[in-house]
Amino acid sequence: MSTEPKTTTIRVSLATRDEIAKLAEQEGKSMTAVVDEAIREHRRKLRWQRVAEQMERTRREDPESWAEYVAERDRWLGPPSRHRRIAPEWEGLIESPEESDEG
Repeated sequence: MSTEPKTTTIRVSLATRDEIAKLAEQEGKSMTAVVDEAIREHRRKLRWQRVAEQMERTRREDPESWAEYVAERDRWLGPPSRHRRIAPEWEGLIESPEESDEG
């Protein structure tokens, strides 16, 4: 019985194949590892995007619950600081406190 994972072939453009190969060589990984990592990263991005959308929907549609959430968050973390940055996985998905204060 083989312990090697089963594989298949997918069609990608030559440019995409070449880019995967270049990244794999630069990072010392297999092309499969580069593709697997890209898929994991894309899933993570989508998950955080859904969280951000849900939070925005709650803020908009249920201001009372949003206020309770913000109050609890502030009890745990302290009030927002003008110098605090948002977590890297949220960057580009939600506004930082500074951006929402200015707008």
